[in-house]
Amino acid sequence: MSSTAASYTPARHPFETDDPRLRPIADKVLGQERLSFEDGLALYRSADILAVGWLANHVRERMWGDTTFFNVNRHINPTNVCVAACRLCAFGRKKDTPGAYTMALDEAWETAASGYSEAVTEFHIVGGLHPDLPFQYFLDLISGLKERFPQVHLKAFTMVEVAFLAKRAKLSIRETLEQLKAAGVDSLPGGGAEIFNERVRRVICDHKIDGEQWLDTARIAHQIGLKSNCTMLYGHVENEEDRVDHLVRLRALQDETGGLQTFIPLAFHPDNTPLQHLPKTTGMSDIKQIAVGRLMLDNIPHIKAYWQMLTPKIAQISLRFGADDLDGTVIEEKIYHDAGATTPQGMRRQELERLIREAGRVPVERDTLYRPVLRNEDSFTVCV
Repeated sequence: MSSTAASYTPARHPFETDDPRLRPIADKVLGQERLSFEDGLALYRSADILAVGWLANHVRERMWGDTTFFNVNRHINPTNVCVAACRLCAFGRKKDTPGAYTMALDEAWETAASGYSEAVTEFHIVGGLHPDLPFQYFLDLISGLKERFPQVHLKAFTMVEVAFLAKRAKLSIRETLEQLKAAGVDSLPGGGAEIFNERVRRVICDHKIDGEQWLDTARIAHQIGLKSNCTMLYGHVENEEDRVDHLVRLRALQDETGGLQTFIPLAFHPDNTPLQHLPKTTGMSDIKQIAVGRLMLDNIPHIKAYWQMLTPKIAQISLRFGADDLDGTVIEEKIYHDAGATTPQGMRRQELERLIREAGRVPVERDTLYRPVLRNEDSFTVCV
């Protein structure tokens, strides 16, 4: 067990299920053996969510005990202008259309300051693929934030954004990432992965880099010392094979680099997108994504239940189905609210702690690199 995990004694309950497909999987899980592609399909196809959840919770508690992580963070979206026209997106706008915006640098720095206190440990920075903004804008944005808030971790730019900036600047991916790192980027978020299968990507995000390019960009980031998260967008036109393929490819990348910190399953919100005719995900499918992710991704330390998307109640339940992280305070989230999310745009630290405690878990505030944070009124100390 990790030294950061709360003290925990595993319960000694026998595994029970009416689904015979799960019994050999349980033997592997309890024996700490890696699950196969076929095992992943069986997990997705099983209706015994409690048995699948029991297994995922067993792994979660073996790794982290009762500890549940959260952080105090703020989202900054410097522009929603985007050259892509992804059918999954309600956030992006073409320039000169209603609702399009691009922050001047001073405005972006002021936005950060408006939600800033000594409590904030992370700025999460993502935006659209702007056709006109030079690469220097983003370097200045980051260096300006680092100068003004030197103690705040800058988690900035998805693999999709990095590849776009590289193309605009006529640089290699490595050169682009090295310049971003030198400007002050500390790690990368995991967005834009969606589903790696190309058949699916042609439907939902054909203007983005393909799955292999996403993985290659993440690989290079890890090689130069930048950690990242990873995601999977589910609940649209993908099937179970596509989901398992996605998880297995993430697992293979982690075997190679060790640079993935957290897996975040993201439920597709169809409202206000060209795919709004699709049904929304159910609570059962949301919980299953958490559980299958924990079981298949044996080498990725953390599984996040992103409360903004799942709702706080489902995220809270997910803490018993494999998740060990609730994300953070997330001041002013835009992307999923543009797609119809009705959750609050931010949550107080005390409320996150209450949700965790009422789930029978122990809240531990972390920084972006999962180092515990100790509070003293409005200041903090990171335990290195």
